[in-house]
Amino acid sequence: MASVTRSSEITPTTLEAGDLRLRPFTEADEAAVREAMADPGILAWAAGLAVNDAAPADRGRIWLTPRLTGWSTGTAPFAITDAADGTLLGYLGLRDVHRVPDQAVAAYWTTPAARGRRVAARALDAAAAWAFAPTAEGGLAVHRISLDHSLVNAASCRVAERAGFRAEGVMRGSFVAPDGARHDSHLHARLATDPAPAR
Repeated sequence: MASVTRSSEITPTTLEAGDLRLRPFTEADEAAVREAMADPGILAWAAGLAVNDAAPADRGRIWLTPRLTGWSTGTAPFAITDAADGTLLGYLGLRDVHRVPDQAVAAYWTTPAARGRRVAARALDAAAAWAFAPTAEGGLAVHRISLDHSLVNAASCRVAERAGFRAEGVMRGSFVAPDGARHDSHLHARLATDPAPAR
């Protein structure tokens, strides 16, 4: 059972979503993460400036290290994997859980080989359903999960919409690209009271 304690610690949790398994990252994931961090799309939209500034050989470790300890600091970082063979397909994270009461922030990416299968949308929907569930049922009892993405990143917008995250507006100049360029971003959110997306 997952829960958030007063110290913001979240119990590491594994979720099943059809042919996907969302599980905590382990040190053994470093090679697969390093390979993912070679993808230009992940580097541009989801890796962060510290990873982009690092040598390619170090990117997997730099990205992975905070995800290994995130559960103890109010973050739920899931490795999205193939339920049958364990192949890493992507990442789904819920951060800042209850930093603002009853809220969390989502982020995600998928490997190039996983794209076109709605992996990120299905993982986001599964993690949202878990996070909305009461703590007595193993959930996080959040009411609202938000996410944002650069307006240029249309694929991320499709993921959000397919997972039931409604567009709420534009945040001006909020995304800083690795090259220093600023982009406007879409803000999306899903509430515990919103209908689940069509499957």
